Amino acid sequence: MSIKSFASKQFSTHLLDERRPAKARARAERERRRKGEPHRIEFFHQVDDPYSHLLAQALVKVRERYEVEVVTWLVEPPEDWAAPARALLESYSLVDARRLAEKAGLHPSSETRPEPEAVLEVQERLAATLPSPEGPGSEATLEAAVALGRELWGVESDGAAPSGSRRGRRRTQCAASVRTALGAGTARRAELGHYLGGTCFYGGEWTWGIDRLAYLEERFVDLGAEIPPAADAGRKAGAPTGGAPAGGAPTGDAPIYSQPRLLEEPVPTDALGATNLPDLHFFASFRSPYTWISTERVIRLAEAFGVNLRIRFVLPMVMRGLPVKRSKRVYILLDAAREARRNGVPFGPISDPVGKPVERGYSLLPWAIEQGRGIEYFRSFMTLVFSQAVDAGSDRGLRRIVEEAGLDWSEGRGYLDDPAWREEAERNREELFDLGLWGVPSFRVGSVAAWGQDRLWVLEDEYRRLALRRE
Repeated sequence: MSIKSFASKQFSTHLLDERRPAKARARAERERRRKGEPHRIEFFHQVDDPYSHLLAQALVKVRERYEVEVVTWLVEPPEDWAAPARALLESYSLVDARRLAEKAGLHPSSETRPEPEAVLEVQERLAATLPSPEGPGSEATLEAAVALGRELWGVESDGAAPSGSRRGRRRTQCAASVRTALGAGTARRAELGHYLGGTCFYGGEWTWGIDRLAYLEERFVDLGAEIPPAADAGRKAGAPTGGAPAGGAPTGDAPIYSQPRLLEEPVPTDALGATNLPDLHFFASFRSPYTWISTERVIRLAEAFGVNLRIRFVLPMVMRGLPVKRSKRVYILLDAAREARRNGVPFGPISDPVGKPVERGYSLLPWAIEQGRGIEYFRSFMTLVFSQAVDAGSDRGLRRIVEEAGLDWSEGRGYLDDPAWREEAERNREELFDLGLWGVPSFRVGSVAAWGQDRLWVLEDEYRRLALRRE
């Protein structure tokens, strides 16, 4: 094992220790009790981000269910290093957030982005609700964020400023207050170790958007922070609750939003028949932890609908010259780990395959596909690298990967370092960008494309729709 591979394994072993989250949560709770503080969620709201709009709505529901305080920080968009394909991200987020809103039963965002003038108007009005220009907003700020967001992101909105705008105010003074508020919120977000809007921080743990909201609810249930039904009714009616006792009676409600489980409903085989459903295109990277935790589910989805799974490998972003800072790397690993646990996927220790291991692995992938063992080879590489820290950069490690895929190492090694794979990887990257996507894992079924291991339900929904249409 190389020094780099050993260091990678040691780092991931420490970071991904399964006991670590529980210990961190317990430590945070002891500190909260010692200080006599309430359960306080810090919400980082980016006004022109549709995911923030969805999360603000969901947090109102969280506050109704649990004895929590939500403080709202206004933040700027992520820096360029955190949004390397900003134009694509902003365009795709409009499509994705609308899908997500429909799935979650929340107010959707419009199909177009609001005008900068309208965004500034909302920022001014939200900044006016802050008790201090350099601090977070009160509960009123969250309520205002939802109300103003509904106008700003109205389905039929033309991107104009919400009604009731105060254009007569001195714009210089307003702009200064917005800059102060945005600067304070953005600095607080960086201090706590994140880089995106539409995020929450509670007790040392980050949750992004409504996709990870169930983890936050899980914590509050474990802490006994649920509001008993009688108190909940009073709170919704505007009456004071007086606080919920520790270990309060559970509400019995389902999570506000939890990610749909794949293939929960049986596939109607009589509706499938010989329907010739389109291939499932899987844009993937040998270095992506999210690719790994989606691999088995993608394979199951393709098998369930009897479709061909096409592996469309691309170079990792960092190997395409796009920077990934430490805060992003750490968050991705921690987030991928909890998503892996949720999906029953072994995760860690890891031997980071960045660089030569990825290149050597890719040089064998076209050969494996030609041998009819492409999926097996892909699965073997990802399994051994991301759950057993096998060094794919060594002949010994790569041989193990090849042989566990049912392939002949003596034949495969003849394809090592063959650069032919680079052209295919570049074609795949170009198609990915043509789809309006940039990261992995991404997927395409016919004309429907989606990004992220937590969007496989988009592809399942499309297959079900196509299957029924062709019945």
